[in-house]
Amino acid sequence: MSHQPRGDESAPPPEELRKMAAHTREKLGQTVDALAAKTDVKAQTMEKAADLRTHAVAKAAAITGQLRETAEHAAQLAKDKSPDPVVDKAAHAAAQLRGTAARAGQLATERTPDLVADKVGQGAAAARAYRTPLLLGAAALGVLLLVRRSRRHR
Repeated sequence: MSHQPRGDESAPPPEELRKMAAHTREKLGQTVDALAAKTDVKAQTMEKAADLRTHAVAKAAAITGQLRETAEHAAQLAKDKSPDPVVDKAAHAAAQLRGTAARAGQLATERTPDLVADKVGQGAAAARAYRTPLLLGAAALGVLLLVRRSRRHR
């Protein structure tokens, strides 16, 4: 215990000391929380993954739109520049190909064992059930391949 003379006015009153201690505790708690947030690698990783996922989906949508526009433009150019006999011949060939594909599908259906048909049906049902993740995965793969290809050409 320290002995101070009663006339010393430099020491703050006890209430002031309590307030200072509470304020210091509050600041220390905030500092500990900030340090804990910086060391939470899992949360940081999850946040970064969510940001990357959002960015990849947006980029995939933009690239898909660009590819669709380019394909439509190319198809229109091909249609405009092709002579009518060539277009008619291509339409005839496409019709024959559709007919042949339909016949091949019927033969495959008739000759496929029931066990195989059941397994294919189960696979198709699973693909329909997980359509969104499969499409997102395919889009992400497409973006990855396009980025990789563009980096090779630089």
